[in-house]
Amino acid sequence: MSDNTASQPRAEANDVVLTGDRPTGALHLGHYVGSLRSRLALQGQCAQTLLIADLQALTDSSGRAAHVAQHVPEVALDYLAVGIDPAQTTIAVQSRLSALAELTVLYLNLVTVARLERNPTVKAEVELRGFERDIPAGFLCYPVSQAADITGFRATLVPVGDDQLPMIEQTNEIVRRVNRLADASILPECRALLSNTPRLPGVDGRKASKSLGNAIPLTASPDDIRRLVQAMYTDPGHLRASDPGRVEGNVVFAYLDAFDPDATTVEELKEHYRRGGLGDVPLKRRLEAVLEALIAPIRARRAELERDRAYVMDVLRAGSERADVVTKSVLRDVRGAFALDT
Repeated sequence: MSDNTASQPRAEANDVVLTGDRPTGALHLGHYVGSLRSRLALQGQCAQTLLIADLQALTDSSGRAAHVAQHVPEVALDYLAVGIDPAQTTIAVQSRLSALAELTVLYLNLVTVARLERNPTVKAEVELRGFERDIPAGFLCYPVSQAADITGFRATLVPVGDDQLPMIEQTNEIVRRVNRLADASILPECRALLSNTPRLPGVDGRKASKSLGNAIPLTASPDDIRRLVQAMYTDPGHLRASDPGRVEGNVVFAYLDAFDPDATTVEELKEHYRRGGLGDVPLKRRLEAVLEALIAPIRARRAELERDRAYVMDVLRAGSERADVVTKSVLRDVRGAFALDT
């Protein structure tokens, strides 16, 4: 089996893992290779919380608040469908944890506007959304909210894509400042856990995004998979099967690398494609079969869970209650560092 079929997290038994997603739409295969596989591998190894970040979603979706609220249980369904076990992993809702909001306010006093504007992830997202100078203040400050989420659980390990590394750096800057205020190590620094798989592109070669509609959802039907795979960007210079083709930048090969369990055959296909004599159609058919084999059990499990919405809401309630106790304990320590409880 290919090494890319699962991340191999390096976690210690005493690590605390915190990660999550914004409920702005269906999760897709980019989320799966970016962090969901890591989360599955970490279950049972160490304490783990998945946070459905609905407050953070509002930073650029305040006009679609009902849409965000609607997708909170949808993201939970995706988690459960891929195999997240609420007996081993806490699933919590950000807006139900009041301590996180107060931590964010406190941390804002430790960060300058200039530092937030220099954050590469924020700069890239501002450009993507076309905000220019009309940046919602909440969006500009969302790295601080992420720091509150991470430190609110005293997390030491955060599964992220490499585009989120600046967030980890900024979180650790805040941790060091809080510890200096407290004159004690009340918060641990965290480290990033990157997937073994490079960032998965969208079917058009751009960054996979829910908003761009170029990603393959975890709920994709066989027809959806076929349509999206057929639309995948390959090599525009590969006009005939006999022509030599480029593997680099070819979205079909990016997905085969990420999901095909037979890595040896994938390498042979690459060599064949490079020298010519291999068309795009058989490659896309192979990829369709690989993705259907991956998504079919997720799709079936999700359909089963959708018939018991009460169970999903109970998972969110119980997980949020457990998380509330943890985050309020951290807040007490941080309030002490700011001399608010003297």
